[in-house]
Amino acid sequence: MQETRPKSLRSIEEKMEALDIKSLRYHVLESAKNFKCSWIELGRSLYSVYKDKMYKEWGYLNFDVYVSREIGIRKQTAMKLLKSYYFLEKEEPQYLKDDYADAAKPASIPSYESVDILRQAKNKKGLDEEDYRNLKKEIFEKGKDAAEVKKNLGVIIRQRQELDSDQIQEKKRFSALKRLLGQLRSLKTEVSTLKILSVSLIKDLDNLIRNIDLEMEEKS
Repeated sequence: MQETRPKSLRSIEEKMEALDIKSLRYHVLESAKNFKCSWIELGRSLYSVYKDKMYKEWGYLNFDVYVSREIGIRKQTAMKLLKSYYFLEKEEPQYLKDDYADAAKPASIPSYESVDILRQAKNKKGLDEEDYRNLKKEIFEKGKDAAEVKKNLGVIIRQRQELDSDQIQEKKRFSALKRLLGQLRSLKTEVSTLKILSVSLIKDLDNLIRNIDLEMEEKS
């Protein structure tokens, strides 16, 4: 019967056969084998290997070579797994608890790509706490995939940028009115002292100052 399993999977299993099943090295390989349904466990294992440089004890010069040759994943993928797991451990530890995994529906367990997007959004300039909560809800409760999460995040950022732009323009208009009001008050003092304008014009100037003052109060 022809072998139908992927070559990368067979390679991992062959390495596992030569190791102690209680060793960390075996556990990492086992996590890699179950990668599709257990990325969090693989992320946790890789984090231990990366942090303690365990790969050197296993004959690998650096982490990149280790993940590529032993586990069969790219450095970029490995680093996303590491960062996504560490992010959950530090910022959202409730999602690492066994009862969450047991209670969650398979469709709603987030991918490491989605968690990586959430990680990047955590301290992203232009996003507030409500944006972050909504994004987290999409990932952990609605089980949206990374592509959709990334698309929604892009929409939120654009909306925030447009809002920020409007607020900046409004602040500029307010500052301009404030400067104009100061100039008009100085002008009124000067023309009143020198008596170079008629009473009616000074009255008009008073009305203009009052109207600008009222508009600024409404905007503040």
